[in-house]
Amino acid sequence: MLKTGDLLPEFEGVNQDGEIIRSKDFLGKKLIIFFYPKASTPGCTAEACSLSDHISLLKKEGYEVLGISADPVKSQKKFHEKYGFKYDLIADESREICEKFGVWQLKKFMGREFMGIVRTTFIFDEKGVCTRVIDKVKTKEAAAQILSEGDE
Repeated sequence: MLKTGDLLPEFEGVNQDGEIIRSKDFLGKKLIIFFYPKASTPGCTAEACSLSDHISLLKKEGYEVLGISADPVKSQKKFHEKYGFKYDLIADESREICEKFGVWQLKKFMGREFMGIVRTTFIFDEKGVCTRVIDKVKTKEAAAQILSEGDE
């Protein structure tokens, strides 16, 4: 998994509107990238809404926000429109971006093992250097977790 001090991997993905989003377009800006397992599920909705509800505070701190999951564009669009998110959601159906960040991993749930996205938030500075990795995301407090400088 990507760690503090690593550079922002180069990637491009398609957002909820079918537009290409490139990581290089965020150089010179602080960036929050949050990976979530599945659009419109309770935990993912709580996390995405926490970030959207506090977007003005995050922007005031100079942050841009991107959400990424392996859901198709159609699911991302529905999720985006239903909650009116004020940032882009990337559909990483090929899981290429997830692999670059190391969040596509073996997971266990109710005695079952399967591959999936491990909920993780990465924070990058203006030079594209990862300054924080939040791997124990509190979905309802995602924005507060980012804005606090505490350890994860």
